[in-house]
Amino acid sequence: MNEHIVRSYEDELNALTAECARMGGLTEAQVSDALDAVVKRDRALAEAVMGRDTRLDHLQADIERRSIRLIALRQPMANDLRRTVAAMKIATNLERVGDLAKNIAKRTIVLTEAEPMTPLTRSIERMGRLVQGRLTSVLDAYTSSDVERAIGVWSRDDEVDEHYNSLFRELLTYMMGDPRTITACAHLLFVAKNLERIGDHATNIAEIIHYEITGEEMISADRPKFDALYS
Repeated sequence: MNEHIVRSYEDELNALTAECARMGGLTEAQVSDALDAVVKRDRALAEAVMGRDTRLDHLQADIERRSIRLIALRQPMANDLRRTVAAMKIATNLERVGDLAKNIAKRTIVLTEAEPMTPLTRSIERMGRLVQGRLTSVLDAYTSSDVERAIGVWSRDDEVDEHYNSLFRELLTYMMGDPRTITACAHLLFVAKNLERIGDHATNIAEIIHYEITGEEMISADRPKFDALYS
């Protein structure tokens, strides 16, 4: 194969993974800002998160288009094929994380009109920071091709579920104690559920990274899962 063609092919692959990593950074910012908007009751920040969501949609569509084109024209095999498909799948997960961050922002706008519930907001923040850390860690694993770090994220999947179930019980206690808090608590419950689902997407990305690097599937039945009675 002509050296120029080989170099061009490698450049295309590198550009694809770099674009996926860039999308990851933007998604992290969306999650961080959505969480800050909840904690600080910042309506303007929540609106900014909602306004930026279409950028992630466009990036995901572009990465998918470039991946399909690369597969069709270059016919990659083995590692290169896994790398291309991984970028496409990770971009899809990131786009969904962006949608969840947008949904948190929508709930925040409603919550800014209700009375503050500081203890519950602190619980949301703790769960949110945990989820943020998982997302950051798995994206670092992707950019550095660190399979051990990806496995570390995958193996701690149950931590987020435990936080969610604990928060669910806390919210129920508030609603039963004071029916006037039901509307606000319901919105906080949706925020918590969205955070839990972001954690699931981080775990999905860890599985994709593992397959990209090793060529081996993780066994889904072995994925750690807390008994999510309240999901």
